[in-house]
Amino acid sequence: MKYVDEFRDGELAARIAGRIQAETLTERRYHFMEFCGGHTHAISRFGVADLLPGNVLMIHGPGCPVCVLPIGRIDLAIRLALEHDVILCTYGDTMRVPASCGLSLQRAKARGADIRLVYSPHDALRIAREHPEREVVFFAIGFETTTPPTALVVSEAADCGAENFSVLCCHVLTPAAMTHLLAEPSVNANAVLLDGFVGPAHVSVVIGSASYETFAQRYRKPVVIAGFEPLDVLQAILMLVRQVNDGRAEVENEFARAVTRAGNAAAQALMQEVFETRESFEWRGLGEVPLSGLRIRPKYARYDAELRYELLYRPVADHRKCECGAILRGLKHPRDCTMFGTVCTPENPIGSCMVSSEGSCAAHFSYGRFKDIRVVKA
Repeated sequence: MKYVDEFRDGELAARIAGRIQAETLTERRYHFMEFCGGHTHAISRFGVADLLPGNVLMIHGPGCPVCVLPIGRIDLAIRLALEHDVILCTYGDTMRVPASCGLSLQRAKARGADIRLVYSPHDALRIAREHPEREVVFFAIGFETTTPPTALVVSEAADCGAENFSVLCCHVLTPAAMTHLLAEPSVNANAVLLDGFVGPAHVSVVIGSASYETFAQRYRKPVVIAGFEPLDVLQAILMLVRQVNDGRAEVENEFARAVTRAGNAAAQALMQEVFETRESFEWRGLGEVPLSGLRIRPKYARYDAELRYELLYRPVADHRKCECGAILRGLKHPRDCTMFGTVCTPENPIGSCMVSSEGSCAAHFSYGRFKDIRVVKA
């Protein structure tokens, strides 16, 4: 564990925090969004926000793939399992996301649907091979990190002729969402000012740091790609402070031990081979985001569950008291939701932000809510 421990060194953290304190300008406020839910989790778990001066504010972003999955997409998966009698395979956190009519994939399973938790798309393809008499659908979600494995399994299904296998594709694209947060007035008109972004780590391993360069130049917002350890996050914040002070808007790579400018060319080629960009895709909290989702190319259409089962997508509004949408846009904090920690808990999530460990509400429930209580009592 030595390598990990080096990025959790308390003395180094205090030194970096001291540099942030020394270099921030007292007459201004800094608003930085950590786009990725992994960073939100790290900030909450390691108390990073407590080391920052009061004029440096960290804002939670929409970078949790389970959180941004809209209700209508969960409904499609449930419909496949209940009405089409398929074996539906999906990742663990997706099972608990609330859907319409009080359902979730977990509750649909309790009603008799054959829904199975898998650790990879290859598990789903294996199940299809083991049960040639059944139709098997893999419910594919996530950002560019989890997209290459889905692309690979579609290609392998075509190679082996697995005709009883298909994919319900809900993969989404990170740079498009970052652009939408700044470019769409209907989304960001009342949002807090954003001075820069802590860029995602795992996503950037795949797509490379160059993917953010046009975005940073166009909107004059610096991006610093960071790893998930506390020293990574603190160093990225220091780099953002320096860019803001200098009037720069560049893409910098703090996570150079894993991320390159070009990214993973083989993974990118595989995604390009299997998927094409949708004209628009709904994100929970952000609404319809142009050019932000992927679908299976016509070449592999027989593995597209939406086409095979003639699924029609219908948007569904969130629970009227749930603030997940505003939290995902950076407009509100989990503590601003009246249901947080009372009606809505990890054991009984009302909104998607309380489901995944990368969700803002789940992270704050685990590591930050008692601090809020102490502040209120004080």
